[in-house]
Amino acid sequence: MIPFNKPYFTGNETLYIEDAVSRGMISGNGYYTKKCHTYFQSTFAFKKVLLTTSCTDALEMCAILANVKEGDEVIIPSYTFVSTALAFVRQGAKIVFADSGSNNPNIDESKIEGLITPKTKAIVVVHYAGVACNMNVIMTIANKHNLLVIEDAAQAICSKYKGKYLGAIGHMAAFSFHETKNIISGEGGLIVINDDRFIKRSEIIWEKGTNRAEFFRGEVNKYGWVDTGSSFLPSEIIAAFLWAQIENIKDIQAKRLEHWNYYHLHLKKWATENNILLMPLPNKETQNGHMFYLLCESEKQRSELIKHLKSHDVLAVFHYLSLHKSEFYRDKHDGRVLTNSDKFTDRVLRLPMYYELNPEKVISKITQYNV
Repeated sequence: MIPFNKPYFTGNETLYIEDAVSRGMISGNGYYTKKCHTYFQSTFAFKKVLLTTSCTDALEMCAILANVKEGDEVIIPSYTFVSTALAFVRQGAKIVFADSGSNNPNIDESKIEGLITPKTKAIVVVHYAGVACNMNVIMTIANKHNLLVIEDAAQAICSKYKGKYLGAIGHMAAFSFHETKNIISGEGGLIVINDDRFIKRSEIIWEKGTNRAEFFRGEVNKYGWVDTGSSFLPSEIIAAFLWAQIENIKDIQAKRLEHWNYYHLHLKKWATENNILLMPLPNKETQNGHMFYLLCESEKQRSELIKHLKSHDVLAVFHYLSLHKSEFYRDKHDGRVLTNSDKFTDRVLRLPMYYELNPEKVISKITQYNV
């Protein structure tokens, strides 16, 4: 069976974990955490970063820092993972779902302004498949209405928009290092803070509402409980694992993009013959080879193709379900029909994508399917 995903190990993960243990501090914010922080800030021009135990935790920190509270409204795309919405729901916000664009699953920026009310606090964008949303338009809208922009960049490590790394554009951002992502730590995430207003408080929230980080830097002579927060920081074991991945990030990205380009080149003819659309090439923007998806003609065709591939030992999967139709939130949605979100819900099919993949084997199986 060719799996949908296979975690890639560079070879130094266990070596660095052993080193972290030998250093005698494995509870977090130690040697490897600091190495990771320095790398992300210096390489991607992020103003402030903090490792978290998951991207979900990073998003929850964003919601707290944005001071989202009951009665506030937050605009997010419906076509996304539940964590994007849940982080703000937990703060009491009303989620206002936006539709996807017609050509890709990212938020339709032309619909955002019509959703803004006096209660709107933030716009959360999701860079689906590591492909950038139209950030110039989105930031212009946010600045006009004095709103915060939070980038859910879970899938977007190393991707750019007009020469700037994703995650460095909005007021805050969140990344994922889940085992399905390009660089991994099993579970893990990163919050990025690009607005000076939130930097000091981010460390306090990260450290269970205490000023412990300031204490360990010698900035205060004792630390105590000063704000809300939680135990968002990961252990040094997770950070050590991640550092081994970071050391190999260029090689990992190059290999994934090689697979992506191979898929795109060798599936064109077959896709046209079967009325299937390939994931579009980003328009003058970089992408990171996080995933390769097909847009099937119908939900029925997608089911047939999944079944065909499974019978030939290839695991392909569909992806998000429109959150505005979820059991949890459908009664709270305002009733608007989100046509494009539902289209991607019904028709997106993700092909296997991982470092050690042989895409030629997948293509040899997939092209045996014909309408």
